[in-house]
Amino acid sequence: MKSFFEAHIWPQRGRLYRLGYLWVRDRSLAEDLLQNVFEKSFGREHELRDHPNLAGWLVKSLKNEVLMHLRQTQKLASLEGLEDLKTEDSTTEDIKDSVRQVMNLVKGLPLRQQEIFHLREVEGMSYEEICEHLDISLEQVKVNLHRARKSIRERMLNQKSTK
Repeated sequence: MKSFFEAHIWPQRGRLYRLGYLWVRDRSLAEDLLQNVFEKSFGREHELRDHPNLAGWLVKSLKNEVLMHLRQTQKLASLEGLEDLKTEDSTTEDIKDSVRQVMNLVKGLPLRQQEIFHLREVEGMSYEEICEHLDISLEQVKVNLHRARKSIRERMLNQKSTK
């Protein structure tokens, strides 16, 4: 029989790692920060069993770990290197180039728009899940996602028209 940690927390590791990597842009640092979250959640397992939004708690804990690390090292987070995330091998080079282009354009967005775009388009979260994870209103999610998509669309069209 699986423990609470194995059944409910460990399966979230992929999504949490990708978010951590999105925020710190360093694979080993993202793993270390995620390990800290897992240690804390393992120690608080009895409290988390009845938590109404376990996934949201884990994301918030990871974000707090990232913020604490950035404060200690006095670094700012960015999305550099997002284009290096692996895509499926079966995709064509044109699709890979398009994805890389979009990911480069995402870097130019404000951080909140980057986060929401990533959660929706990469992680596939629903608007409601994004609200819970980022502790913001549904309207804020919709507005930021719309602005992010609009900005990316306009910049892609501008790039194509200048070629």
